Amino acid sequence: MTTTLLQPGQIEAAAGSIPELRLPPADLFLTRARRLAQLAEHHTLADYLNFIARLAEAQQVRLGDLPEASLPTAGQLTQCLDYQMPPLAPAGLARPAGWRDTARHLARTVQPALPAAGQAALQGILDAPDAWLDEQAGHLLEGNTRNLDAAAAPVIGAALQVHWTQLARQLDPAQVARPEHPNLCPVCGSHPVSSVVRIGGTEDGLRYLHCALCSSEWHVVRAKCSNCDNSRGIAYYQVEGGDSVVRAESCPECQTYLKVVHQDKHPLADPVADDLATLTLDLLMDEAGFARSGINWYLIQGPA
Repeated sequence: MTTTLLQPGQIEAAAGSIPELRLPPADLFLTRARRLAQLAEHHTLADYLNFIARLAEAQQVRLGDLPEASLPTAGQLTQCLDYQMPPLAPAGLARPAGWRDTARHLARTVQPALPAAGQAALQGILDAPDAWLDEQAGHLLEGNTRNLDAAAAPVIGAALQVHWTQLARQLDPAQVARPEHPNLCPVCGSHPVSSVVRIGGTEDGLRYLHCALCSSEWHVVRAKCSNCDNSRGIAYYQVEGGDSVVRAESCPECQTYLKVVHQDKHPLADPVADDLATLTLDLLMDEAGFARSGINWYLIQGPA
């Protein structure tokens, strides 16, 4: 008798049709804000988590107020689909109209709740010329943290997220191809924040990478490095004594890690909020010699 061992991807495929792409829901930022406020309770980073919760609430309001955005033409979308290119890649897309107004609106909304130093940092966004905002946005989209204003980056990033999330919501999953590189978002080509194991319906038990820019999610099989596609020697780390909602998946081949957020451990767990609330795990992974393959735009370090 011959026994066939199924690999993780085969197991998931055997379970039925896999939703390969999850476009962002309408209440994305609201549910994130609620999770951030929940995580802030008794947390050593409570002040920062509550600040980001207010920022996410402001993002939700702004998202709801925006008029419909202009997507690439039907011809451009078809071309991207044929050549497996992300249709909303910043390099091939004009920066959405009104994004600077959104950045200033977000800064103005959250500024009063900050201490004097924080208010002064965000005043720079309100006073800065358009050219400076464009330059900072360019650095952020290109991953150039060396020239970023670290204090302004979370709000500038939040504004870009609002507009790219709006664009992604107007797409149909059928207009988006599987990514040529599975570690990059098939919608906009950006890096993920973390991955999340979803619960419920056809997505139950499936892992998705969550985009840092457009908030889309794409399926990547479990127990496989999301950065280099290696499936050998994958190991998982978590903070001792923690609740195991968030674990770091590490790869011995590329020496990187990406967090996995488990909704089966907490149904309200969010790939961005829970990543932000587990910075201790990042420190431990750094000490273990692993580099982070994802990025969280709510907390970006500028030059040392």
